[in-house]
Amino acid sequence: MPALESLLQPETELERHLLELPEFRHGLWWGEPRFGHPEGKVALHVKEVLDNINAIPNLALEDRARLRLIAFAHDTFKHAESRTRPRDWTKHHGALARRFMAHYTSDVAILDIIETHDDAYYKWLSQRRRPSPHSQLDSLLTRVGYCIQLYYLFFKCDTQTGDKTQAPLRWFEKATDRIEPIVIKPYWPWEKR
Repeated sequence: MPALESLLQPETELERHLLELPEFRHGLWWGEPRFGHPEGKVALHVKEVLDNINAIPNLALEDRARLRLIAFAHDTFKHAESRTRPRDWTKHHGALARRFMAHYTSDVAILDIIETHDDAYYKWLSQRRRPSPHSQLDSLLTRVGYCIQLYYLFFKCDTQTGDKTQAPLRWFEKATDRIEPIVIKPYWPWEKR
């Protein structure tokens, strides 16, 4: 297993600092292969997401930097997530990551996307279970509508990894007219870019 620094290739002082923090490193090294994440370790998934970010055409440097920071943090606290039922959403890994990252950035879009990065998937699941003529996305759009394109770009980069089903992404792209869909060549570990 390569060192985190050589695997993730931090580009900013903040990215380098995060990789020095024991609790952050622990979260990145956590994980076993499972459905959606055959790569196992969170760090290997983050690397796939970073590769997808690099493949976004015509991405502004500021948005690239924001997406990279979201990628570094989004799943890093999965190991600490509460698995109790009923689910305590304040202990979801996205909420834990947001609280952690609030010490390092005041960019509300970054924090909101980290916290809600799985919500489009959950809305897709809800729509499948209880089809409704009303958009399942309404509450998500209320929350992240101000940064919906950035949210979408991250959702796409995160979904096009591992062996995740692409149906939630296709649904999201059709369900809202507030995004500009893009095409990126997804990262598949067995292919060379």
